Amino acid sequence: MDEILRAHVDASLDLIEDLMRRGREIKVALAVDVIREWQRDCAAAINQLSGGSKAHWLARAYSGAFLVRAMDGAVVVEATATEIVDRMLDVLAQARTSLSGIDSLPTAAAAAPSPRRFEFVHNPQLRPILAQAFVDSARALEDGDRESALITSCGILEAIITDALEKKGLNVSAWSFDARIEAAERQGLIGRGCVRLPAAARSYRDPAGDAGHVRGGATAVATISERDARVVRQVLLVVMRDLDPGR
Repeated sequence: MDEILRAHVDASLDLIEDLMRRGREIKVALAVDVIREWQRDCAAAINQLSGGSKAHWLARAYSGAFLVRAMDGAVVVEATATEIVDRMLDVLAQARTSLSGIDSLPTAAAAAPSPRRFEFVHNPQLRPILAQAFVDSARALEDGDRESALITSCGILEAIITDALEKKGLNVSAWSFDARIEAAERQGLIGRGCVRLPAAARSYRDPAGDAGHVRGGATAVATISERDARVVRQVLLVVMRDLDPGR
């Protein structure tokens, strides 16, 4: 399988597994606010996996999870919270099965050129740099270099958000990473996907690193988990979809 496709599949599978784990935990507590937050995250993931198409089988299955139907097929009422969680877990399981089957794609399909992922970036000089960084972050993650994977993914994330904000005429040169994310959300450029960013990502620009550890040392690597690096990769894919919804 193509390396970038493999990275996309792995990131999507990790995202689905995380959502399924949270869903199983939610079934125990059934807290309304927690369920709503989980449903929003599920909706964002389904939108990403279905390419933003409401006609996609996964999008239709997700919408159907919220309805109860009579024997004649007519819509009656909304399902209960427990039923919705169970149905959404089933939809996520279907998505996981579908993604897992991508390994069986014919060699010709796997070897097909990857899409030009950063055509949505307004600064054309940035596009090849970001494309190479995207490949580098995936390779670092596969090689177990969690620090490089996380920092590179964060750099790409900040670059594409900055590009979108500057296109709006905003001067963000003195803004922090968090400030740029918040501005992009307020402007409606991106959704709430960045809420999942771990602390290590939020402070990736800090020379001292997370919790005061110096980057580049053994201690710094230990503070960044593989899950942190993969979550940042997942968030990056979501934000790329936000900034280029037709991709």
